[in-house]
Amino acid sequence: MIERLFLIDKADPAILWGVKNANLKMLKALYPKLRFVARDNVLKVLGDEEALSEFEEIFEELQNHSIHFNSLTEKEVLQIVQGKSLIKPQDNNFIVYSTGGKPIVARSENQRRLVKAFAENDLVFATGPAGSGKTYTAIALAVKALKDHTIRKIILSRPAVEAGEKLGFLPGDMKEKIDPYLQPLYDALQEMIPAIKLREYLDTNVIQIAPLAFMRGRTLNDAVVILDEAQNTSTAQIKMFLTRMGRDTKMIITGDLTQIDLPSNQKSGLIDAKQTLMGIDGIAFIEMNKSDIVRHKLVTRIVEAYDQAEHIRKNAETKPE
Repeated sequence: MIERLFLIDKADPAILWGVKNANLKMLKALYPKLRFVARDNVLKVLGDEEALSEFEEIFEELQNHSIHFNSLTEKEVLQIVQGKSLIKPQDNNFIVYSTGGKPIVARSENQRRLVKAFAENDLVFATGPAGSGKTYTAIALAVKALKDHTIRKIILSRPAVEAGEKLGFLPGDMKEKIDPYLQPLYDALQEMIPAIKLREYLDTNVIQIAPLAFMRGRTLNDAVVILDEAQNTSTAQIKMFLTRMGRDTKMIITGDLTQIDLPSNQKSGLIDAKQTLMGIDGIAFIEMNKSDIVRHKLVTRIVEAYDQAEHIRKNAETKPE
């Protein structure tokens, strides 16, 4: 009897072993001639050379399946061991699988246009109201690129615009002061990447989340780079960000032009960029609207109500006294 160690270097052990180690128990039942001892991200297997060699191929397939689908059930373990095909029917609008194993798809026409624009261009601007899925879709595209190994890292950024609260008065160190601005980006990532793997990516800088000011002086290579809430950048800031683009890098710039938190006398960098860069080859502009909103149905009604109120206010301002 010989011993072999299998390192779980790709998948999340929690997904691989299953709830209450159900998948590991299934493997023990399917390979009665082998002894399994799992600890953290290492699996120790004892048995004869032939059985270990057979299991090595199966183990690689189990890892690959759990990475691609973000899930692995006892039934799927059995099918993989039996050599059965596990090809799942896929929506044409599919992007990536969530941590629960559900497919994340482009759910509206403009979300589908964003997916297509990302495939065909290196720089994409996506603007639209809250809930239209621009940021979520952008992050899903970045996660897919990372899983497909077409890039080496994901870089997510937001301007830390002070809307109602001053950073200096918030508790904690600089990271704790800034994290609330970046939380929506963490939320989206947590839906697409298992917790242990996400922590590993963050610790090793495979995924980087940072305020816009931290981008200065960098050259961003082999990455998908997303700038969220770009309506709150200045012209100088967005120019600085766009010129960080390095080799084999794609950028997605998202923003909502109805939610600008800049001083009234300062022009949004996103507006300026759209006016300046429109028509340049390799740059695409996707404009989302209320029909793309995929949050609670009340969000659409809220957006419409505010739009109507703004329209009434502007009409009142332009009427002669």
